[in-house]
Amino acid sequence: MTKLHLNKLIERGYDFDIQTVLVEGWSLFKQQPLFAVGYTGFVISLELLFLLYLKEYALLFSVFLAGPLFSGFYLVANKLKAGEHIAYTDFFQGFTYYIPIILIWLIGQILVSLGLVLFVVPGVYLMVGYSLSILLHIFAGLDFWESLEYSRKIVTKNWWKFFLLVLSLILINIIGALVFVGVFVTIPVSFFTAYCAFEAVTGDVLVEEVEEV
Repeated sequence: MTKLHLNKLIERGYDFDIQTVLVEGWSLFKQQPLFAVGYTGFVISLELLFLLYLKEYALLFSVFLAGPLFSGFYLVANKLKAGEHIAYTDFFQGFTYYIPIILIWLIGQILVSLGLVLFVVPGVYLMVGYSLSILLHIFAGLDFWESLEYSRKIVTKNWWKFFLLVLSLILINIIGALVFVGVFVTIPVSFFTAYCAFEAVTGDVLVEEVEEV
């Protein structure tokens, strides 16, 4: 039934406001800033450990750890939105979806890279198009390939709006990097904002799914 509802969403289209989801993402961050900053620091420290001291294994972080680690922000955002209590360990719950997330992360990156190398434009299209894929696996229960394809189809209905959102988040993180420790704030805010955009787009169809179950 989930795919049926998502197909209806794709057919009818949707819209969301970039400023609204950015404000919502910031509001979620402010609910648990210490946990969010602390977890971001852990992820960045782990990545730097690989880049500086385990260079020959740096690719392993990108393939096997980055996806589940960053997915933790989505799961925490979901709990914060629902008004649930948050524990620091909730950020690590992305590992409960380990294999599908690894497949989505790896295959998505490969396809985007191929698109960038061959024609550039297809790569940018897919980079934006796959932005909801992990969210669709976690919160809609789709398998890894369905998550990639449904993400692409949903985003394509309003691709330019998602492109502007992704561009906005990239710029925010560039500013955060220039402010040195700013990324400890901008990274979690970016993932929280992405979750808010996902909820704004799919919230009603996923609610229908829960109600029917």
